Amino acid sequence: MNRTIRRAGTVTLLLVMALLLRLTWLQMMHGEALADSDKNRRNTIEQYAQPFGDIYVGGEPVTGSKRAEDGGDLRYKRTYTDGPLYAPVTGYASQVRGATQLEGIYQDVLNGTDDRLKDPLQILTGEQAEPGNVLTTIDPDVQRTGYRALGDKKGAAVAIDPDSGEILGAVSTPSFDPSRISGSGSDDTAAWEQLTERGGNGKHDDRPMLNRALRHAVPPGSTFKLVVAAAALENDLYSSVDEPTDSPDPYTLKGTSTVLENENKSAPCEDASLRTALRYSCNNVFAKLATDLGAGKLREQAEKFGFNDEKQDVPVRAAKSNFPTEMDKAQTGLSGIGQFEVTATPLQMAMVSQAIAHNGELVDPHMVSRVQDGDGHTLQSYEDPDSHRVMSERTAEQLRSAMGTVVDKGTGSNAQIDGLTVGGKTGTAQHGVDNSGMPYAWFTSWAETDSGEKVAVAVVVEDSDAARAEVSGNGLAAPIAKKMMTAALR
Repeated sequence: MNRTIRRAGTVTLLLVMALLLRLTWLQMMHGEALADSDKNRRNTIEQYAQPFGDIYVGGEPVTGSKRAEDGGDLRYKRTYTDGPLYAPVTGYASQVRGATQLEGIYQDVLNGTDDRLKDPLQILTGEQAEPGNVLTTIDPDVQRTGYRALGDKKGAAVAIDPDSGEILGAVSTPSFDPSRISGSGSDDTAAWEQLTERGGNGKHDDRPMLNRALRHAVPPGSTFKLVVAAAALENDLYSSVDEPTDSPDPYTLKGTSTVLENENKSAPCEDASLRTALRYSCNNVFAKLATDLGAGKLREQAEKFGFNDEKQDVPVRAAKSNFPTEMDKAQTGLSGIGQFEVTATPLQMAMVSQAIAHNGELVDPHMVSRVQDGDGHTLQSYEDPDSHRVMSERTAEQLRSAMGTVVDKGTGSNAQIDGLTVGGKTGTAQHGVDNSGMPYAWFTSWAETDSGEKVAVAVVVEDSDAARAEVSGNGLAAPIAKKMMTAALR
């Protein structure tokens, strides 16, 4: 054999061996990562190769699938029934932009790639299984009622069954239709740009894709006074909600000359009991209580309710509701009325009412009951959630009584419902530089039937067509909560 040919053959053989070694090393060390990479087109093709499983609300699917019209390698795309209504629950599944919320969390179940769906032969061959389904706890009547009640207002509402922790409603407005962005065509791209760049209707701050129910924490205002009241009772600052407090009116924040006044100048807030202070939403009482308790004890109580929890999963990851870790006495006083750096999601404020309604015990809130395979067998169940004690049963009973007074005789009168026992707390929170923005109108509440069925609801209205002077928790948020509580219990 010619020497040149022999050398060329040897070099070629060495190169082939090096290539095989390199491929073997890549497969052993990085094979799984490469297979799972978002840039691996084959994964996307596999995900969209067949109709998806569905997300269910009230026993009916609110998602679907249809054959893609462009004839590309992504054969199916996601569709949604009442997309804007359920977007805060489902999220979206897009051929181009991935998936969010329940669509993202259970993506492998819904597209049939989850190994739990496969029999041994399918696991061995890599064959795709029949997709599974996700069953939510959402009550369609509660969800629809809240969505209609919020209407054109910018805001959110959350309803929870206090005894089971089931989230019955998670509403966010303005909303969007996930069907508009589920494909890969030019119309989907245009819709995405409109939703993300111009807020969907020409306003930068509307952000219709923001899940305000779970993912947007804002100052809770006077609704936070429930947390302060719980801390005062739990730390034996007062023995009952009817014991007078030593609270001057107006109250001067410690270490400052800043005088904290009450919205209602004629309210009997001087030395008011907790019941009276909640009824009239007395700032002086709760600023002083917060200062007397100190930041540490107040933070401890807030964190029992769920504040400062960075991993609040329902199973969608909720935004952290914040209670500050470092404050002086004046800032602690402001935190006692839900200002300074205190923020809360509607979910968090619903959890406050939830724990009070459930005798001081907080059952983990969740919006999924079961995850099933294509044959209806349960893969995962959330029907036995964990719980923890937030306050004593006596403290919860005392706060329920005081919240009932707020609705029966105080600032929450618009939440009264014939035939139901209702308790609540209003809030109007400042925001913007020098309070330049429209105040947030809050209402957190619970209702109970004679037979013991319960619901807890929190509502925030961030913006509406009401005049600034007419913005209040009772005027804007309480009527929405009333409608949702009625839908849940009637």
